[in-house]
Amino acid sequence: MSEHILLIDDDPDVVQYVSTNLELEGFTTKSATTAEEGLAAGIEHPPDLFLLDLALDDGAGFEVLTQFQTNPSTANVPLVLLTTESRVTDIVRGLDAGADDYITKPFAIDELLARVRAVLRRSKAMRDLSPLTGLPGNFRIAEELERRINAGGPVAVVYGDLDNFKAFNDHYGFMRGDNVIKFTANTLLEAASAVGDPTSFIGHVGGDDFIMVMDPDFAEAFCKDVVERFDDGILDFYDAHDALKGHVEVIDRRGERHSFPIVSFSLGVATNRRRSFTTEWEASAVASEMKEHAKSEAGSSYKIDRRTG
Repeated sequence: MSEHILLIDDDPDVVQYVSTNLELEGFTTKSATTAEEGLAAGIEHPPDLFLLDLALDDGAGFEVLTQFQTNPSTANVPLVLLTTESRVTDIVRGLDAGADDYITKPFAIDELLARVRAVLRRSKAMRDLSPLTGLPGNFRIAEELERRINAGGPVAVVYGDLDNFKAFNDHYGFMRGDNVIKFTANTLLEAASAVGDPTSFIGHVGGDDFIMVMDPDFAEAFCKDVVERFDDGILDFYDAHDALKGHVEVIDRRGERHSFPIVSFSLGVATNRRRSFTTEWEASAVASEMKEHAKSEAGSSYKIDRRTG
């Protein structure tokens, strides 16, 4: 499906020229020539990107920009300003107010198209990054898995998640829990760098779940390194007396006290060394199955699927 752009400019010649060229490049467009029309169109049907003339209606462009930035339905839509070279202070003010880029009139259409594509690329990438870890999220993970499986080359899918993490969160609070998630992400990145697989991909599914995709030749060394690094660092997130005891105590809704061991990390590995995968879902299902086997053991561990067929 083509990306939709809303152009808000009170110059009909600019509207026709820009809209025509955007559509020739495969975008769908809608235009508005007043601030009121632009706001109504943008909020009712948020586009993938706004092109906004700051000089609209004798300066109403700033009001439009502000309202788009503060409205929940449009706050995350990227916006490119159209302005004149002589109004540098307006450019600065617009960027400070939340615009993603600008282009000055008169402009070459090739430059405008390049800026639009660049802003859309950045926006797409940012939308699919975990705000907590900065790692690729679900869409990018699925895309990478599909690409590797369809390519038919050797691939390992590693699925990992934390054990006893909910109890840790309940005991210490979500802020310290977030720090453990970030520590886990860093551990995975450091391990991938240490084993030297140039094809490794690390993704954050959400919560305490992570997906890694790599060359099977590096998978076991990667898992060993992850387990070692994780276990070496996790106690730093515990209070000293809990670390010495080796567990935390959590009281449930009925007032009963339960002990939970130190948080550990379990990883399951699926590879196409001995079997083939026809879809990314099949590979991820096997990795998930192996992760559950790893979770049945105490402490951090990993399990690699070595079955055939």
